[in-house]
Amino acid sequence: TEEYSVTAMTVTAGAWAAGGALNTARYFLGVTGTQTAGLAFGGSTPPKNVTEEYNGSAWTNGNNMGTARYTPGTGGTQTASIAFGGGPAGKDETETYDGTNWSEQPDLSTGRRSIGGCGTTTAGLAFGGFVTAVHDDTEEYDGSSWTAGGDLSTARRIGAGAGTQTAGLAIGGGPPNTAENEEYNGTAWTDGGDLLTARRSGGGDGAQTTAFYAGVATGAPAAGSTSAEGYDGTAWSTRPSISSNRNYLAGCGTTTSALIAGSYSGSAPYMLALTEEFTGETTA
Repeated sequence: TEEYSVTAMTVTAGAWAAGGALNTARYFLGVTGTQTAGLAFGGSTPPKNVTEEYNGSAWTNGNNMGTARYTPGTGGTQTASIAFGGGPAGKDETETYDGTNWSEQPDLSTGRRSIGGCGTTTAGLAFGGFVTAVHDDTEEYDGSSWTAGGDLSTARRIGAGAGTQTAGLAIGGGPPNTAENEEYNGTAWTDGGDLLTARRSGGGDGAQTTAFYAGVATGAPAAGSTSAEGYDGTAWSTRPSISSNRNYLAGCGTTTSALIAGSYSGSAPYMLALTEEFTGETTA
């Protein structure tokens, strides 16, 4: 006699859900870390130096940045973050956060705002941006100084960054909006799979093979989007939509556990404190 049993499998689809609101509403901010240990800093308008820490349910105020700024390049974790560049004008200041305080670090070689970034406090990557024109410059940070890296194939600003200094992504950007996605190997950029939708000013992060991008500026400043995409190292695919049209936001995490915060609205009060969390598909 033989017995055979089947255990039922439950698959829960990935979805976005509301998280705790920022204490300071803003857009064009920087966000680093993870869904349960996030860091939000800077933003607009006017340029802000406010820092907040997220524990998976609520934001609490941390110590302010030394330099108020918006659209900074970012990288790192809640207890070891880096912020560089930003606006207004084209800032070159770099700061790092140790979980308590921000401290000044060596300046970028080329100051710029709306700059892309990824990496860590000892292996950072800065690319693109804008001063009087859109940049294709790349700089690498080793914890003590910035040096030139390989130029982007497509100059851009207000795109998103993901990954590390030796396995980075430059995602979207503009204007005009671009679907270009480039991969960095520590020396040079090469074309990766294009976004499904050309976009800028969304929130994105992750690794070179597990990146996400949510929200977008599709035209006029108020024209946001609910769409989200995920990258597997080869191609982008449609992911569950966020709850409301958003742009000029920022995010951290991966394709299975992401956090986005802040946004711009086309009407007063303009600055939004919205936070959303994404949990990927689970099987039990």
